[in-house]
Amino acid sequence: MKKIRLPKLGYLQIIALGFFGIIFTGAMLLMLPISTKQGNTTTLINAFFTATSATCVTGLVTYDTYSHWTLFGQIVILAMIQIGGIGFMTVIAMFSIFLKRRISLHERKLLMESAGTMRISGVVKMVRRIFFGTLIFEGIGAAVLMMRFLPEFGFARSLYYAVFHSVSSFCNAGFDLMGRFGEFSSLVRYQLDPTVNITVMLLIIIGGLGFLVWNDCLQTRFNFKKFELHSKIVLFTTAILVFGSAVLLFLFERNGVLSGLTLSQKWLVSFFQSVTPRTAGFNTVDLTELSESGRTLITILMFVGGSPGSTAGGIKTTTFIVLILGAISASRHTRSINIFKRRLDEHIVKKASAIFTIYMTAVLSAVMIICAVEPFRAEEVLFEVVSAIGTVGLTLGITPELGPLSKIILMILMFGGRVGGLTLMLVLAEKRNNIPIDRPYEKILIG
Repeated sequence: MKKIRLPKLGYLQIIALGFFGIIFTGAMLLMLPISTKQGNTTTLINAFFTATSATCVTGLVTYDTYSHWTLFGQIVILAMIQIGGIGFMTVIAMFSIFLKRRISLHERKLLMESAGTMRISGVVKMVRRIFFGTLIFEGIGAAVLMMRFLPEFGFARSLYYAVFHSVSSFCNAGFDLMGRFGEFSSLVRYQLDPTVNITVMLLIIIGGLGFLVWNDCLQTRFNFKKFELHSKIVLFTTAILVFGSAVLLFLFERNGVLSGLTLSQKWLVSFFQSVTPRTAGFNTVDLTELSESGRTLITILMFVGGSPGSTAGGIKTTTFIVLILGAISASRHTRSINIFKRRLDEHIVKKASAIFTIYMTAVLSAVMIICAVEPFRAEEVLFEVVSAIGTVGLTLGITPELGPLSKIILMILMFGGRVGGLTLMLVLAEKRNNIPIDRPYEKILIG
């Protein structure tokens, strides 16, 4: 009898299938009547949309998390956020470590791809740091939020709310339980609350920096001069985006949604809105009331996203800075790209350009298709599409009204945004043996 040979999966394919497995399992659980407060079965498309959004730590929802889902459904969503945030391979590896099972070379390579690290040596130690570091940061965040929520909700509810929002913030997910004060209201109720705002912002930033940066900080004892180039670029770009965007939002909205607030309150709201698009999905102002300049800036921030190997999405901060440096280098006709007294490999520039092109192609294609089947304006659709592929979760309120085709498109974008656009292309690409032929050179005009 002839044996059936199953196709051998690559590391990236295993990671992509792992995420899909989590989404499928979560969707099946969310379809159970026990998951909804009405006791009804949630439709397949909406269950899958919610599971995809949670696992891909996005935050776009068709139902308000508090109003529609029971405690069981909310815990399922929270579990998907946590697994999707730190990576399912990290969770599996920690089970192996607790069971004192030896982690094979194949599993170490999977961990390396999942964690986004560049070296296989020390990857198990790094996974431990990721796991326990996540618990520590989320625990501290939950403790602070609980103290704030305690007078308002009582012990049990404040503890649950604190844990839920701490995990959602650190994993850059954007899911919230504040629908009890108004559906889809996010954190608008706490717009001027420094404790909630600062805690959530810090969790978002730390989660969005990336596990490589954490590891580097610990190994160098926070000595910036000893940081690897990757960490320096991530921290520098993050600081520029956060502070620069806050200043721009302050200038754009000072006479708009920020009018009527004191100077310190305006800066608090501006900073929160500059942090959350990268890529957490919370908001403390009504996004539909923002000026066109403000919404455009937030769209750009959502597209850029966080940093590689983190809980965030988007094209990533390193891709963004490499593209800018590449443009500057090309305009000056210099052969090399230098930053922090180091030279970048030319292959990195090609990879950054490929990621940008893939994301832009996906965004524009999705916008055209959704605009063709939905009655919404292109601006609203663009905001929603970029929010999905950037795994952000901010919305202008059109998600619940979208048809099945549009929701499927957004699900594909969320999945691709979490796995990574270039990674998804490599997963889907057919393996070919390319013949090494050097073709003759010929010049063309560019620009």
